[in-house]
Amino acid sequence: MGSISTEKNALVFGASGITGWAIVNAILNGYPSPESFSRVSALTNRPLPPDVAQWPQSGKLNVVSGVDLLQGTQADLERNLKERVAEVEKTTHVYFFAYVMDTDPEKEVQINVDLLRRAVTAVEKLSTHLEFVVLPTGTKAYGVHLLQNFPWSENLPLQESHPRIPEPYASQMFYYNQLDLLKSLSQGKNWTFCDIIPDVIVGFVPNNNVYCLAQWLALYLSLCREIHGAGAEVVFPGTNKSWTIQSNDSSQDIIARFAIYASLNPAVGRAQSFNAADSAQSSSWSTKWPIICDYFGLKGAAPTNGPGPDPPTFLRENQEKWFELEKRYSLQTGRVGGNQRSFEAFPAFIMSMFDFDRQLDLSQMHKAWGEGKEEVGTKEAWYTAFDRFRNSRIIP
Repeated sequence: MGSISTEKNALVFGASGITGWAIVNAILNGYPSPESFSRVSALTNRPLPPDVAQWPQSGKLNVVSGVDLLQGTQADLERNLKERVAEVEKTTHVYFFAYVMDTDPEKEVQINVDLLRRAVTAVEKLSTHLEFVVLPTGTKAYGVHLLQNFPWSENLPLQESHPRIPEPYASQMFYYNQLDLLKSLSQGKNWTFCDIIPDVIVGFVPNNNVYCLAQWLALYLSLCREIHGAGAEVVFPGTNKSWTIQSNDSSQDIIARFAIYASLNPAVGRAQSFNAADSAQSSSWSTKWPIICDYFGLKGAAPTNGPGPDPPTFLRENQEKWFELEKRYSLQTGRVGGNQRSFEAFPAFIMSMFDFDRQLDLSQMHKAWGEGKEEVGTKEAWYTAFDRFRNSRIIP
């Protein structure tokens, strides 16, 4: 049996991803207090140099790159973690933000359940102090990706008490299998878990990530400013219908801070699911788009006849102009011209095809957070992300 440790040590899988990065950043910036954690080990697939990571310098930080959770036997993985993760035997908190996409739903379920099982089993084996595991899920658990088959249009806002989506979709949703796995693994143990359910995550990523909407928009609007000049009008890339729908943005910092809070307070977080977003008040693109564009000195406009220009297409068609920007401002390369075409549909999917209300009920999150509750507005959420991209020389 494990024991409760007064020293908290965090292990973050997928630490270069949009939320994993924010978990590490929040801990290193002293959330909820500078004494909360003695160490944070950040596991990444690709190497992440300090100047690219943009985390504050800290003796608490241990960055470990190249650990493949699916390679070799379980014993191989455990040996690899023991050799490469300093003081892994003192791990108390696991933040599991690793994910592998597969276009075959059956394979995607198998891969991501295996990832989680191997990681948690390894930590359990190596540390007798494990207290909490945080798992991110998302509003796909409510079926938002089913678009016209979204099951809760008449039952909003979305609440954690909603049942799972119906078959045949439920079997293709790996979140459910991961949650069932954590319930099974934690049964009778000293550790517990929770899952965090954000909608569209607003945030910064140090490495190129085609699923980061803020990155797409930062690149697109920077290039619009370069080509069309300050004060130019930029039509919303979505549709008249998606322009007005209600939803809740989930900034990476809010998700990270609440996840850390819940994990440090297992009495409120134990085996719970929490919607996680910036504000209990939902909003629409009609209010957000002008604010987003204003950061770049542009004027955000409503769509008129169909959707506005598609950001990935605009970037691809004007990539030579972007390459000039990269040289002029000594920007990082590889964001434009290197993305696979198959991922270019992501911004359109979020801003056009999500054309139905899907607002979240945040009462469970806010009740659990208590006096520590935080809310942020559109400007703070998006401008923080854009500032981070600018500081990392990803945009001018």
